[in-house]
Amino acid sequence: MKEKINELLTRISALEAQLQEEYRKAGDDFARKRLAMAGEFMRQQRRYKIGLFRFLLRSRVPVLLTAPVIYLGWGPFLLMDLFVTIYQRLCFPIYRIPRVRRADYMAFDRADLPYLNLIEKFNCLYCSYGNGVAAYTREVAARTEQYWCPIKHARHIKAAHERYSIFIDHGDGEAYRQGLARLRHKFDEDKPRRTPLKAEDLNPGSLAPL
Repeated sequence: MKEKINELLTRISALEAQLQEEYRKAGDDFARKRLAMAGEFMRQQRRYKIGLFRFLLRSRVPVLLTAPVIYLGWGPFLLMDLFVTIYQRLCFPIYRIPRVRRADYMAFDRADLPYLNLIEKFNCLYCSYGNGVAAYTREVAARTEQYWCPIKHARHIKAAHERYSIFIDHGDGEAYRQGLARLRHKFDEDKPRRTPLKAEDLNPGSLAPL
């Protein structure tokens, strides 16, 4: 069973790498088009822009009324961003956990799209920031969990973070005691995260000090 799971995780890692490469190619292709046909390309893109007045007229009243509720999320996102940044800067050096690069999770490259009006650009900025903070927080929390409690749950959980696959099986106390110290130092960012737990990770003779 474990061999089958490890095989599936390896295939998932390969597909994720392939997907990221396709995203990169699409981005490069878009940039090339902008450079090659700068003027004409921008004019063509602006044809799809909807003016502010027409955009508001097309919006349903319930959508307009609930928009302020959505924008209230700026406060919690800013506070979470600040807390996570301070937390990992204070604690991760003590735990010897590599800090998460916040910039890797923040992308604000949609504001210059010529077919977006001012409201749509603001919405894109807000969504980019909110999802960026969520992803940034998730990775900081995942590294924290890997250090303090790298144990899989008894039941399947949906959309587990990428580090979850190397956690120790639920109910395996021997593996937990033998492998905890190794997992607390298994933060090699140069390797794929969906890597099966190796035999040396559970070898009592090679345990690193806590």
